Amino acid sequence: MNENTKKNKTYKSDLLYPELSYKIVGLLFEIYESFGPGRREEYYQKALSIALSDAKLAFKKELPVKINYKGKFIATNYLDFLVEEKIVVEMKQGDRFNPKDIKQVYGYLQATKLKLGILARFTHSGVKYKRIVNVT
Repeated sequence: MNENTKKNKTYKSDLLYPELSYKIVGLLFEIYESFGPGRREEYYQKALSIALSDAKLAFKKELPVKINYKGKFIATNYLDFLVEEKIVVEMKQGDRFNPKDIKQVYGYLQATKLKLGILARFTHSGVKYKRIVNVT
């Protein structure tokens, strides 16, 4: 059984970390079902910490990421979560994806040399998410 066809689930052959990303997104939906819309972003983040722990997934929260320009340090940003040393998870509250937020996650992926980020928004109509892939 290959990595992309476990437990009778079939995924696209080029999908990065299908099982793990599916599990993370499922936890985000569970949090939304419990809290609903309109909570502060930090509440959703604290709930995800608990959910990841309960799911026995290794994660780091508010991980510092150094931003460099031409090899020189210029700033430190903090990504919301790094799950299983593979997937960056950035959480936002509000109804629309902002290009700035997508660029933020992509920047984290480039700085960490990771391949996959999940940008999650807790909206009035449910959880919306985007998978962001680092192609470099």
